[in-house]
Amino acid sequence: MQDPSASPLLSALKKQKYHLIGANSAVKRCKWLYESIVNNRPCYKQKFYGIQSHRCIQMTPSLYYCTQQCLFCWRAQSGDMQIHWDEMHNPNKDTPEQIVEGCFRAQERIISGYKGNEKTDWRKFQEAMRPNQVAISLTGEPTLYAPLGDLLSTFHQRGLTTFLVTNGNLPQKLSQLSQEPTQLYVSLCAPNEEVYNKICRPQFPAAWKKLNETLELLKSFRCPTVTRMTMVKDYNMAEVEGYAKLIEKAQPTYIEAKAYMHIGFSNLRLGFDRMPLHGEVREFAQKLAEQTGYRIINEAPESRVVLLSRLEKAIQVGKS
Repeated sequence: MQDPSASPLLSALKKQKYHLIGANSAVKRCKWLYESIVNNRPCYKQKFYGIQSHRCIQMTPSLYYCTQQCLFCWRAQSGDMQIHWDEMHNPNKDTPEQIVEGCFRAQERIISGYKGNEKTDWRKFQEAMRPNQVAISLTGEPTLYAPLGDLLSTFHQRGLTTFLVTNGNLPQKLSQLSQEPTQLYVSLCAPNEEVYNKICRPQFPAAWKKLNETLELLKSFRCPTVTRMTMVKDYNMAEVEGYAKLIEKAQPTYIEAKAYMHIGFSNLRLGFDRMPLHGEVREFAQKLAEQTGYRIINEAPESRVVLLSRLEKAIQVGKS
């Protein structure tokens, strides 16, 4: 086994504009940060939930580590570039305070690059220097970082809202969180165990069972919850009834159905033709709505994502 942080993989990540923090954390500029500051085009999360795209940090405390090797994931996985490591155990010993400070410094470096762009919106530029939202979703499985609840609490103490994205393989970690995120996402990318094993490629045998335990757990959270579906053409867009049964179990506040994007290291595993069009995602979402009683309440064709809920309108969690 190799140390991924001391290998050619590190150079590849830096070329992809990852800003490394400490041992195993990272920040990366989201496409929509640029689009918001330069072209006044916000992310769908702003449209749906009121998040200000130009004030959002995209980060991970678990850069190289995950319990799954999803075909559609853009992260570097063990075996990519002929490099192998144990992905199941995150050795990150950096404290939440160190990670949060590193995130602010990295985001400041990212934002400062827009000073020389003549199209920069200077009001947004100044606001972007004061982030108020963090998406703990960049890559890897955040629940493998032991003091995750303390990390959430530290971000909240600094005045940020938090969106936490998990694959649901570690329900015991979620149930023991000392602090809830502002909004919790659980990836639900298969209608049954057979499809799950094929597309999500879990790294331990009980992963499907554990995901179902997490779905059962969602109802106990006070924060809004989301089941996030990454749609891959010809892989996981059938058997809507199976998804509907899982949704009934979880009772999430929202369902997000979003197209797979052919980016990052996913290019090694899937072709460009596996990205469904927005119309195909919407057709899937409409079928899911008919099966679950959820309604389509918003959509963003530019991101190929559809939002469903039993609410009339999504809760606006963004801060001014």
